[in-house]
Amino acid sequence: MAEDFICVEVAYALPHKQKLLSVEVPQGTTMYEAAEQSGITQHFPDLELSKSAMGIFGKLEANPKKRVMQPGERVEIYRPLTADPKENRKARAQQAKARKAGK
Repeated sequence: MAEDFICVEVAYALPHKQKLLSVEVPQGTTMYEAAEQSGITQHFPDLELSKSAMGIFGKLEANPKKRVMQPGERVEIYRPLTADPKENRKARAQQAKARKAGK
C-alpha cells in the first residue's frame, strides 16, 4: 500500500532574507523531520536545526523531534533573540524618566 503524504510549510526569516517552503512529507513526519526534508538549510547555511527553537503558527513547541505534523501546518524556525525584551523595556522606561526629569 502506498504511503500517504501531507503538505506542510517550513518558514525561516532573517532581517534581510525570508523563506517559506512547501513540502510534501509522509504522514507521521515530525516538525524536525519536515524542516530537514524541506532543504531550508540550503538557503541558510548557518542555520543549525538541532539548536533552533521551532513552533507551529507562533506557538513554541517544546519537543519538535516528537511533534507530528498535521496537513496544512507551518513549521516556524525561530532564531535566537539578539536582545532581552525585558531589558529593552527597562531601558526605554529609564530614558523616558530621564527625559521627563530633564524638562
